[in-house]
Amino acid sequence: QVQVAESGGGLVQAGGSLRLSCAVSGRTFSTYAMGWFRQAPGKEREYVAAISWTGRSTNYANSVKGRFTISRDGAKNTVYLQMNNLNPEDTAVYYCAKYQGPNPDSGPVDYYGKGTLVTVSS
Repeated sequence: QVQVAESGGGLVQAGGSLRLSCAVSGRTFSTYAMGWFRQAPGKEREYVAAISWTGRSTNYANSVKGRFTISRDGAKNTVYLQMNNLNPEDTAVYYCAKYQGPNPDSGPVDYYGKGTLVTVSS
């Protein structure tokens, strides 16, 4: 059974940067797409970014495009989310997600991590 575990959240000032990591258990890491979602206080969980199984294709929500970068390291079974130029609207619990298929449009998310809190102060 696959498990995902996020780390790297914390408190940062507006304009600052953070890098989130997601460690994925299991030997088939390289065969499925991965993504990041977030849930702000009082709001529903929303999509942030996704990366294909090869790492060659990425996609971002409009709200983070140009500021966030998703990447993956197959040797470390880890997915990253580099977040730059953060603003208070980015404050949320960030969840790592595993998709069923090799690309985000191949199937739904079937595993979420427990999340890591990112707080951006103004």
